[in-house]
Amino acid sequence: MKHRHLDLTDETAFCLPAIDDIISRGLWQDWADLRTAILKNRTLLDDVERVCKNYIDNPFSQRYHFWYNYVQIHKKSS
Repeated sequence: MKHRHLDLTDETAFCLPAIDDIISRGLWQDWADLRTAILKNRTLLDDVERVCKNYIDNPFSQRYHFWYNYVQIHKKSS
């Protein structure tokens, strides 16, 4: 995904601002790429959780609720 304000390298492709951008503006393939990255690097679960916690009180932020729940389920199975 081309992020509107981020100049990313492979090492920073899933930094906190990039994760936020992927969740808020990403399409299906962007979400699939994030999921694949999480499966390869489980520490990204903490980063996704950190991003989502900022939006969890807003009932209209359904994308963040989805990813927050995804993190909770996958942290239990780790």
